[in-house]
Amino acid sequence: MNTLSRRQFIGAAAAFAATPALASKPKFRLNYILSSSMYGTLPLKVILPEATKTGADTIDIWPRVHGNQREQMEEMGHEKFAAMLKQHKTAKGNLRLGCITRYDLGPFGLQKEMAIAKKFGAKVLVCGGRGRRGLKGAELKAEVKKFAELLKPHITAAEKTGVTLAIENHSSNLINTPDSMKWLVELAPSKHLGIALAPYHLESLGLDAAGHAALIKTLGNRIAMFYAWQHGMGCHKKLPKEQELLQMPGRGKLDFTPIVRALKQINYRGFTSIFMHPVPRGIPILKDAPACTTEINRARTYLKNCLAKA
Repeated sequence: MNTLSRRQFIGAAAAFAATPALASKPKFRLNYILSSSMYGTLPLKVILPEATKTGADTIDIWPRVHGNQREQMEEMGHEKFAAMLKQHKTAKGNLRLGCITRYDLGPFGLQKEMAIAKKFGAKVLVCGGRGRRGLKGAELKAEVKKFAELLKPHITAAEKTGVTLAIENHSSNLINTPDSMKWLVELAPSKHLGIALAPYHLESLGLDAAGHAALIKTLGNRIAMFYAWQHGMGCHKKLPKEQELLQMPGRGKLDFTPIVRALKQINYRGFTSIFMHPVPRGIPILKDAPACTTEINRARTYLKNCLAKA
């Protein structure tokens, strides 16, 4: 009887010990980052308090023409900017610089920016690709291979500074189509070279939600930035605000449920930016900072509901 009780006790203790491990397994969540360009050229002292209200732990700093917060960083000095970040608390501690977007510098002009990213602990630099555009098939793969070769010293520099170069699938760009992205990550296998994935541009190519999901599964952990951004009615012509806002998740026709399901399936750990472009560039997406934040949170609630369905 004593032996049986001892066995029962050991079994119960083992089961109890295993329970917390199962219970503590974190739920999948999107790692939100706030793109400063959503607030146009408003001052950082206005934007940073809003960042923590959007569920973001980090901020992505943009230069002109979309914003001017990168220029503001230089004007105020890095020490003052670092102190400003520390004034704002998130669920993970102080608000941090997570990404710097520098399309203006291009993929071969980022090495000085890497040092600044390292200084602030930022993990991602976003830019576009470089090469001949409008290619298909073997010609496209050859051009992507050429681009991957030219990137090698810059990837090496990124590895040394601990950052990831994320190439966006921008329209009118070498890295634009699903094939170009697949070949880029295949031909440049370093984890310090990734993709900044923008559904907006893929929709322009006719890719639906299922196509986006399939691409996400193919690219896997090579996605460094995901833009929760759809095409809507575009972002190049001035439209009534309600039509311009169709770029935002939950407003346009793109169903994000299969997309976030795919992100969950690959256990996506990169950044997610709720995003759109206003017309003209450099203005906030809505009339003032609180209105911008409210719209970002509306989209975040929509994505939360999509994730619950997933």
